[in-house]
Amino acid sequence: MYTANEKRYEKMVYNRCGKSGLKLPAVSLGFWQNFGNRGSLANMEAMVHTAFDLGITHFDLANNYGNPYNGSAEENFGRILGGMKQYRDEMCISTKAGYEMWPGPYGDRNGSRKYLLASLDQSLKRMGLEYVDIFYHHVFDPNTPLEETALALDQAVRQGKALYVGISNYNRRQTEEIMKIFRELHTPFIVNQPSYAMLNRWIEDDGLDAFAAENGIGLAVFSPLYQGFLTDKYLKGVPADSRVGKGETWIGGQLDEKMVARLNRLNELAAERGQKLSQLALSWVLRNPAVATVLIGASRPEQIEENVRCIERLAFTEEELAAIEKILKE
Repeated sequence: MYTANEKRYEKMVYNRCGKSGLKLPAVSLGFWQNFGNRGSLANMEAMVHTAFDLGITHFDLANNYGNPYNGSAEENFGRILGGMKQYRDEMCISTKAGYEMWPGPYGDRNGSRKYLLASLDQSLKRMGLEYVDIFYHHVFDPNTPLEETALALDQAVRQGKALYVGISNYNRRQTEEIMKIFRELHTPFIVNQPSYAMLNRWIEDDGLDAFAAENGIGLAVFSPLYQGFLTDKYLKGVPADSRVGKGETWIGGQLDEKMVARLNRLNELAAERGQKLSQLALSWVLRNPAVATVLIGASRPEQIEENVRCIERLAFTEEELAAIEKILKE
């Protein structure tokens, strides 16, 4: 039986998610990669236990996380939770629906009431839960009225199957439109989950981060390490066993000589701060006041331990920020 570290909360920083009462750890564990059927359940269990012992209370899943679109990440998390049931009220568990999941018109990519509510029931069954803390619509659907999507998420809360709702991959305009509906319904809409990293700053260009901060919406950021670019993995080129080397990421073509040089300069700056490149990248994302938490992926417990140390150096000097901007624009 798993026994949690009694001092785990002393090791973590917790941020309020927007203007809600919910606090999220500065670093959360995402299940997008490495929690499906290709991995070892023992390793997955070790990663979840390590994360929880470090004060990571937020575990982020989706119906289609697996190998692929098969719900295996939720199933494996449910197996792990079997030995941690006594800590359920100390966890914030989120899941999503919206991307392709099962064959036919009702499990295809969409935001319909039928797909969202059916998927949530399936997710709860896979994880062995009565409710999730946050239920997200995973991706904006231009073919479904926003009112229908919003009402489905609202119903999930009213049914007691979710405590809060969120959206993911919505831009500023789309966020504003659905926010208005949620406010009319008095739905506890508290979070948007966009991608954001040093090398991916679209939320700044779009104004999403500023809008979220102004309107009390927290941001739970995914891919803060830009698919592993912002780690020490690619400082000397492309290893054959890396995601880029195996062709498992759509941004592999960006890893040219100029990018490698940029990563090395960032790594030097990180070393001057007493950090690894990954820790610098996570600290930089968390400097944005709109960001409540960064979602990290991991393939082994040691990566989680390393990345969580980003909270030891969250402050930046003006000179450091200027140096980072110069490197990023070169």
